[in-house]
Amino acid sequence: MRRTAHFVVGRLLPAALTAAGVALVVAGLLAWSDPKAIGAVPSPMPSVPPATPIASPTAVPTLPPLPSLGPASPSVGPEVTLLPTPTPRNAASTRVVVPALGIDLPVIAAPPDETFPYCDVAEYSKAFKQPGQDGPVFIYAHAREGMFLPILEASRVADGEKMKGMVVQVYTDDDMVFLYEIADVYRRQDTLDVVFDSQGENLFLQTSEGPPKGFPGYTGTVVIVRATPLGSQAADPEDAHPTPRPVVCS
Repeated sequence: MRRTAHFVVGRLLPAALTAAGVALVVAGLLAWSDPKAIGAVPSPMPSVPPATPIASPTAVPTLPPLPSLGPASPSVGPEVTLLPTPTPRNAASTRVVVPALGIDLPVIAAPPDETFPYCDVAEYSKAFKQPGQDGPVFIYAHAREGMFLPILEASRVADGEKMKGMVVQVYTDDDMVFLYEIADVYRRQDTLDVVFDSQGENLFLQTSEGPPKGFPGYTGTVVIVRATPLGSQAADPEDAHPTPRPVVCS
């Protein structure tokens, strides 16, 4: 599935990115602040049915206990037959899995004009590409337990060196799974330049490094992981179609 053609994202794309709700003010993900520190009292929020649009929320989530990292990434075994990427493709991402970090999340499209991402799911930006489309794939989620918190924690140990070589699986709604290998970890990013400047197909996973502007400990930065394609294969439809249950973060 490796591509030789280059895909260069133009500098006009930040405007499209903003329209798609993935400006860094959103991508900061507001994942660290303690509501008690600012007098807020969070209330439990009901699960949102996957087919029902939700108004863009405004909330301040808490930081859960930090989990330990999982074992080293499993290799792609000899029983896996990698298939050529079908073209043309219009499929969308449905699930992201990083086995070595214990990450397994449904993926949904980011709503228009989003100001605060949902919890319990990852999101993709329509401003970028999808797996197999020869361009950057951009998926992000909060740095919370059960989400992308393991990426943040791993990035803080030797600048994320342990993550390099780990396999990432991205499922799509046409019953395919795309395999990527983590190649680079970019800490303390305050722009998406590493995404815009990439060439060819790359998968980018992003999560926050600190609380939002105006809260103690604000950094305004994120951590971005870049993974390169290994191949693709047919997936079990049940594996490729998890039921997303996005909730408004409390």
